[in-house]
Order: sequence, then structure tokens, then C-alpha cells
Amino acid sequence: MLAKIKNYLLTGILVTAPVVITFWIVISLVRLFDRIITPIIPLYINPNTYLPRDVPGLGLIVLVVFLVIIGFIAANFFGSYILRKTELVINKIPLIKVFYKAIKQILETILKNNSKAFREAVLMEYPRKGVWVIGFTTGEVKGVIKEKVKIQMVNVFVPTTPNPTSGFLLLVPKSQIKPLNVKVDDAIKTIVSAGIIPLNSKENNN
Repeated sequence: MLAKIKNYLLTGILVTAPVVITFWIVISLVRLFDRIITPIIPLYINPNTYLPRDVPGLGLIVLVVFLVIIGFIAANFFGSYILRKTELVINKIPLIKVFYKAIKQILETILKNNSKAFREAVLMEYPRKGVWVIGFTTGEVKGVIKEKVKIQMVNVFVPTTPNPTSGFLLLVPKSQIKPLNVKVDDAIKTIVSAGIIPLNSKENNN
């Protein structure tokens, strides 16, 4: 009887935990945007001023609408002109210009449609021969580094477990990496779970 109760308990945890954790993360993000953005909205257009209860997700909705409007303005000639002038001002500020250029270049590289950054998971030997890690290619090594090494190398980001947002940038000869025929999100799941979730090929997942 105790063994059955234990199995039922574990099954209940496996069924409910992913759903509860997912909803908790989503609700936490929505509340975070509400706390940050809602106070900025003028009172005369803020529905929370007139309604008996606050509108959940108002901050996230306003943020999405704001970004769409900014994108629309920046896409035309007048908006592009203002953006160029703003960048000229930012580029004259000593410390801020370094962060601005770096962040802009990273986002442009990742978000553009033909970008190869984080589009492929690979296997490579690290930190020593015989020990393998999963990494993600972010493009070929170019510039002064390529001129120095004289061989074809690839930028590989090796994330850490359980936090995949931190990790190491390794410059690896292209001949020393093994491309994995897997989806990037499946590879991330394996890394975050410390290998508990097995990594299957794209064919097996279809």
C-alpha cells in the first residue's frame, strides 16, 4: 500500500509540476512587466485608474504596442534619420557607447533572418581530450584572430548547467567539432537537466 501511494505521489508530481512551474514563470514575468511599465502610463489613459481592479498583463501589452510603434517609426525615412542622430549622440559618450555598440551588434546578429548564431548544436572535446561537451555555434572566426591562426575556426558557446545563459566562448578548429542532428531547444533541455533528458536526433523526434 505504501509503495502504491509513493508511486501515485511521484506520478502526481511529474504531471502537475511542469504545468505549475510554467504558469508560475509566465505569471511572474507578466507581473514584473506590470510593476515596471504600468506606473509609467499616464493616469488619464491608464484603465487601472477607472476600473475597480487592475488589468493583469497591461504592462506587457503596452510594451508590445510600444515596440511595434517604435519599429514602424524606425522603418521610415524620418524615423531612420532620428535614429542616426541619436546614435551619433550616444557614440560621443565614452562608457555608454561601448555597451550600446556591443548590445546592438549582438542583437542584430542573433535576430536577423540569415543569422547562423545559435542555429546548430555541436559536440566537441573540452576541457581535455576524451571529455565531450555540447556547444552552440555562433559563426565563423573572422577578423584579426583568423589572420593570426591561419586556419578555419568556429565560435562555439558552451553553456553551463543548470543556467544556460552563462558559459564559455571557445574558438575551435572546424575540423574538431561534430555537428549534432538535433534541435537546439532539445539540446538546451539536455544541458539544463544535467543530462537527465536524453538528446534524440531530429528524425526520432518527428
